[in-house]
Amino acid sequence: MPVFEYAPAPESRAIANLKDHYKPFINGEFVDGSGEPLKTINPATEEVLAEVGTASKSDVDTAVKAARKAFSSWSRLPGTERAKYLFRIARLIQERSRELAVLESLDNGKPIKESRDSDIPTAAAHFFYHAGWADKLDYAGYGPNPKPLGVAGQIIPWNFPLLMLAWKIAPALATGNTVVLKPAETTPLTALVFAEICQQAELPPGVVNILPGAGDIGASIVDHGDIDKIAFTGSTEVGKAIQRQVAGTPKKLTLELGGKAANIVFEDAPLDQAIEGIVNGIFFNQGHVCCAGSRLLVQESIAEEVLEKLRYRVSTLRVGDPLDKNTDVGAINSAEQLAKIQGLVESGDAEGAQRWTSPCPVPDRGFFFAPTVFANVHQSMRIAREEIFGPVLSVLTFRTPDEAVTKANNTPYGLSAGIWTEKGSRILWMANQLRAGVVWANTFNRFDPTAPFGGYQESGFGREGGRTGLEAYLNV
Repeated sequence: MPVFEYAPAPESRAIANLKDHYKPFINGEFVDGSGEPLKTINPATEEVLAEVGTASKSDVDTAVKAARKAFSSWSRLPGTERAKYLFRIARLIQERSRELAVLESLDNGKPIKESRDSDIPTAAAHFFYHAGWADKLDYAGYGPNPKPLGVAGQIIPWNFPLLMLAWKIAPALATGNTVVLKPAETTPLTALVFAEICQQAELPPGVVNILPGAGDIGASIVDHGDIDKIAFTGSTEVGKAIQRQVAGTPKKLTLELGGKAANIVFEDAPLDQAIEGIVNGIFFNQGHVCCAGSRLLVQESIAEEVLEKLRYRVSTLRVGDPLDKNTDVGAINSAEQLAKIQGLVESGDAEGAQRWTSPCPVPDRGFFFAPTVFANVHQSMRIAREEIFGPVLSVLTFRTPDEAVTKANNTPYGLSAGIWTEKGSRILWMANQLRAGVVWANTFNRFDPTAPFGGYQESGFGREGGRTGLEAYLNV
């Protein structure tokens, strides 16, 4: 297969309308936060993008009071009226989609083709979808006139900044709740542009409040006595700490945490299609995906053929400038995350796995890591057990379907899994055996606002999306 050469095709960063300074958003206004300002950087160049004002504990209290005050009127609005605001927000996200996509790629490091074609359109889709539910809650299966919970505290991660915001804010508003949200400290910018969109949509003051800051601000939100529900997406370690903090209080809690998904390929699978699914499963968004297919389980009879095809396909991936439309793998989000990936890869070497790294050129500046595939991986190795959250794939083999199930379930996580086979009966059998919240068949990393998403065990509990996801924001 020929490898085509492409001239650079960078998207203009001017589209992002980047400002020098951003502020927290409380009670419908941008305010000077009383926390220590942070500097958000471009992980592809290590340059400072902007200074961001952060919240303090007193700002958290002010935001919660604003949300509580707004709740009394917002929750009483007819569903048809709340829906109008959500539709308006969805359309404004679409109108500002290029700006949001470029800003997301600058702040996060993800390729522009992913932020442009996946993150931003799916974020808008979540608002459209939940706008449709706002006046139909009586028919959602939770009894007549289901009530909202009150003020929701929401803490989101850095891997899909705007999309995770949409996953949380859209169902909360549709069901009549108000929100205090903290974006990740390394990727706060699109959340603060979303606050501008709330102003454009003339959303009543206090319905949405956005507080940039570090982990202590997230802890203050979780700890606040007038918060009714906590929704967190992030690491299992922090999720456990939040669960301990919430225990014994009346607060409702949903956690979407880490994963170590098995992507299982049988000998009868369409291999070329499977190779594309494997690549998408682990190298999409630099592997910064909680449901990434980071463990590839291949039937032993086709293991060598799959590895050969996989190495060739991975060698064609382009690593580099996230704003270049040709880039397949962008920048790692932070120096800390890059160091974690490097440490786990070194453990794979030390424990005897066979490492192959793409020979692709990697920029000298910024946080980059070339796509890497480990073969001869054993279940006891750290790269088979721990979430790497980077572009690193661990390949294991199996001989029988039962062995594949046993190995796939040999993890403390349970977020997602993939099955590649032409046999529908095998797909149905395996999907019932796998302890994972989401099981894809002959595809991977498919997301839709109509489908619930969530995990088992150390991947958390509760669902986001679909009719099931509404329950997390209703007093039922």
